Amino acid sequence: MASTIVMINLFGAVALLLFGLAQVKDGVTRAFGARLRAGLASGTRGSLRSFASGFVATVALQSSTATALMVASFVERELVQPRMAQLVLLGANVGTAVTAWIVAAGVEWLSPLIIVTGLMLYRGASTGRKGAGLALVGIGLMLLSLHLLSSATEPMRASAALAAFIGLLDNAWPVAMIFSAVIAFISSSSLAAIVLILSLASAGILSPGLIIALVLGANFGGAIPPVMASLRGAAAARRVTLGNLIVRAIGCLVALPLAGFGADLLMTLPFGPANLPVDAHLAFNIGLAVVAWPFSRLLARLMQQLVPDDAQEDTGPKYLDIHELSTPTVALASATREVLGIGDLIERMLMRASDSFERDNLAKLMDIPPLEARVDRLQQEVKVYLSKLGRMGLSPEDSRRSIDIIDYAINLEHIGDIIEKGLLAQVTKKATLGLRFSEDGHRELRTLFELTLDNVRIAQTIFVTRDFRLARRMMEIKVDVRRMEKESAERHIERLRDGRLESLQTSSLHLDILRDLKRINAHIVSVAHPILDDSGLLIESRLRSVAELELNPSDHCERQS
Repeated sequence: MASTIVMINLFGAVALLLFGLAQVKDGVTRAFGARLRAGLASGTRGSLRSFASGFVATVALQSSTATALMVASFVERELVQPRMAQLVLLGANVGTAVTAWIVAAGVEWLSPLIIVTGLMLYRGASTGRKGAGLALVGIGLMLLSLHLLSSATEPMRASAALAAFIGLLDNAWPVAMIFSAVIAFISSSSLAAIVLILSLASAGILSPGLIIALVLGANFGGAIPPVMASLRGAAAARRVTLGNLIVRAIGCLVALPLAGFGADLLMTLPFGPANLPVDAHLAFNIGLAVVAWPFSRLLARLMQQLVPDDAQEDTGPKYLDIHELSTPTVALASATREVLGIGDLIERMLMRASDSFERDNLAKLMDIPPLEARVDRLQQEVKVYLSKLGRMGLSPEDSRRSIDIIDYAINLEHIGDIIEKGLLAQVTKKATLGLRFSEDGHRELRTLFELTLDNVRIAQTIFVTRDFRLARRMMEIKVDVRRMEKESAERHIERLRDGRLESLQTSSLHLDILRDLKRINAHIVSVAHPILDDSGLLIESRLRSVAELELNPSDHCERQS
């Protein structure tokens, strides 16, 4: 009976830990999801930035699996290079290890205060406050579960059966590693497995070498869920998750024979033997990142050979089912999914133009015309599909949503035209003629490129969620873009007056790229118009302020004074 109670307490504490992890992930996604995805996608232009992006995203989401699936989806859409994706996952592995180290820092006594603070924030009105509150509640539950795990494992010290089982594992480290990997796989969390090992280690029933073997197993098992989740995905996504699994597997196989030596080395650290599991977890992932980093390009090539490309996909619509027209809500949802795909194509085109602008890579520019042709075809199919839906007789709300979807699709098609007919020619000219912008001019254009890409990602989120806060922020960004374009043009004119050679050679090119990026952002911002218009925050024309001025000149003078 006593052993049954111990097992119930143990499983309950583990379940609470997993529930807390899920709440942190959901809360952070709700509060910062759009920014996190945009930051992860835009933070992969360099090796160090890619590693840091994976680290930050995993510490925020408390899940390397979530980070792996997110970056795999970006690789699938060709928004992130495969080599950079492998570096992101190395950063994610270190992020998980740092999280475990923080959890084991002995601050579980703060859990009640963190939970109360989280509940207070969760009762806030804004989505951001609710998400932050939910994340804090999850952190508090994680710390509480650590305390419960410690209490649940304390009676195990006197268990003869457990001592015999531990003895068997201690004489068979490979079996111990597999056992720990199974636990991490079942729980879909290497962090949960590490915390469980930490609790058993604190009870004094695990030898140092066995602890290292169990930690290695948790690392290997934690890399399996992303592979399983991406099995039905595109080949590009499967390469990322499989590559991460191979890296961890090789690291575990190399480290396992050295477990005893590694344990002795880590025991010399001033953190104490009770923290050996998290110390080993952190040391393994940092060491793995250092060793695997130089081979990331080779790994990406190897994955290209191991996982062949998928059969060429049809360029037509994927979600526009004619049989769904009898159910307007379903048909509108399908049209929304299709238009999101168009937005992904636009983002891909912008990424190619931006990368070519940075590196003078004409090969990537060759993909822009076929992508633009797909955008044209898909937006036309969406318009035809929704026009058929309109003949079915829609409610006023569904009719407005249909118009919003068509407007967004048309704006995306206009963006595609600007990229193909404007940016494509301009970036091609820069590369073929070997033109170089001034350092300031290049920085200004690069910043505007990056802002435009971020805006596309935020627009996609607004289109689906119709989030008022994001829509209002998007309108504020429009003002920022207009100001940036004006200030950049003025600074460029000043450089021309100073007679700077680079500015003289790239004058028309600089101004044309500025103009096109400004036009693209104007179309992007249009996604926020219906949401703000429904809230009564939009006026039909900026001339309204002039009319009011003519009617009430005295009021204007008072405001000016």
